[in-house]
Amino acid sequence: MSAKTVEICKAAHQAFNKRDFDGLLNAMADDVVYHDRARGLTFRGKKEYRQYAESWIGAFSNAEITEPAYIDAGDTVVAQFTGQGTNDGSFGPLAASGKPASFAFCEIIRLNDKGKVVSVDAYYDQLSVLQQLGHAAAPQATAAR
Repeated sequence: MSAKTVEICKAAHQAFNKRDFDGLLNAMADDVVYHDRARGLTFRGKKEYRQYAESWIGAFSNAEITEPAYIDAGDTVVAQFTGQGTNDGSFGPLAASGKPASFAFCEIIRLNDKGKVVSVDAYYDQLSVLQQLGHAAAPQATAAR
């Protein structure tokens, strides 16, 4: 089933880019658990996962997954891609900045024997995103001692 798991993940990402939330949710098991590790958030079930995906679109109406690469590991797929878009809506508690952001994203996706996504661990550099949007200052370099 491993080659099929990559195709399932690709199709889910393509559905996100097309704003086809029904297609996106079709890839998910009813009890899917999605961990946004950067923000320390967990979403359980299709309803919460849809709200999470829609929150990205709410913050970045032109959000898209670009440059995807997939590593096939049987019932697990590692997806690496660039997330990008212009921040034209609130990003959590932060007001829209109108600025673009582009950042590396990694998802570790686990599927069950029926080919449905049961869990995802998502990793990205939230500080980089906040800096690009103007919500956080870049760390200052220190001189070598």
